[in-house]
Amino acid sequence: MQPVILEAALNGATRKATNPNVPRTTNELVRDAFACLDAGAAIVHTHIDEPGVAAKRAAELYAAHFAPILDLRPDALLYPTVGFAKTVEESFAHFPLLVERLGLRIGIIDPGCVNLAGFAYVNTPEAIRRMVELCARLQLGPSIAIFEPGFLRHALGYWKRGALPRGALLKFYMGGTHADLGFGLPPTPRMLDAYLEMLGDCPLPWSVGVLGGDVFEHGLARSALERGGHLHLGLEDHASAKQPTNAELVHEAVSLCRSVGRPVASCVEAARILDLPR
Repeated sequence: MQPVILEAALNGATRKATNPNVPRTTNELVRDAFACLDAGAAIVHTHIDEPGVAAKRAAELYAAHFAPILDLRPDALLYPTVGFAKTVEESFAHFPLLVERLGLRIGIIDPGCVNLAGFAYVNTPEAIRRMVELCARLQLGPSIAIFEPGFLRHALGYWKRGALPRGALLKFYMGGTHADLGFGLPPTPRMLDAYLEMLGDCPLPWSVGVLGGDVFEHGLARSALERGGHLHLGLEDHASAKQPTNAELVHEAVSLCRSVGRPVASCVEAARILDLPR
């Protein structure tokens, strides 16, 4: 009956034309983050609207909404996305600045390549090694995106060698119905079971999300909870005929957790479950 870690990805590339409830401004991001934390989320993930800016500017933009949240909720687990740059060092250059300024605790490892929304997201083995080294050096628990089965095999290779940084969370991202996000495995319980068979006896915590779809459809979220997993949700990824708020998605997740008899993890409990450094 381990508590469920709920992660809310607030915005990503989703624009207000798609869902007017998506937060884009600093004030909107702060408001939505508090609403999700109050509803039961333990982790909040955000994007800024200037993905190609230099590290100092990116850190300032993230700090503009991270700092007010941490002032009132110092236990909140917040983390940014990577920047658009030619090298791993440039793409992740704002992470050490946020570690120093705000005590950032979660990093990112994307261990593979995938076609996403009209472009190829390429991470070479050398680039992945640098992501791993960065998370280890900065003592960041890595959020490990699993877009395709090969991503999981690569991540498990690091785990088997004892080279995966402490605090890792595997994210099984299933491809939704959106035409540009038809990657990876479909969002069904049987496909989740395929990932879990690959995972085998690896004890790393894992969550499930749907990019370009609805994690609550097809029984996927319930299946994940019944199998001991956690949930990744939010307007960054959500696509359906409905136009919910981020907080509404978190409330729906909390209700589902209660229906399967699992409690929802607080921020402190989530950090303990993940064994986050620092």
